Amino acid sequence: MKNLLKSGIILLMLIAATPFQMNAKTIEKTENKIESAEAKVLTDRLLVIEKMDKSTLTRVERKALRKEVKSINTNLADLNGGVYLTTGAIIIIILLLILIL
Repeated sequence: MKNLLKSGIILLMLIAATPFQMNAKTIEKTENKIESAEAKVLTDRLLVIEKMDKSTLTRVERKALRKEVKSINTNLADLNGGVYLTTGAIIIIILLLILIL
């Protein structure tokens, strides 16, 4: 029974550690939710970057572009507000609740 529990916990942690890809639909959803002018500018910039031909860029330019996209996404998350929980955090909370109760 203990081995089953340990392997189950390890399996849940491995699933929580897998990366998820962001779809283009999420950008459109955030554009609809946020109405401020600053957010509109940021989402427009994300759409321009998405449509850009990145094959002609140098390595340094692509790296700078990735940094810009990350910073824009964090700014949008700050503007949108709310609390976001990762999958790993939810699993840890559930495990703690099971152990306590």
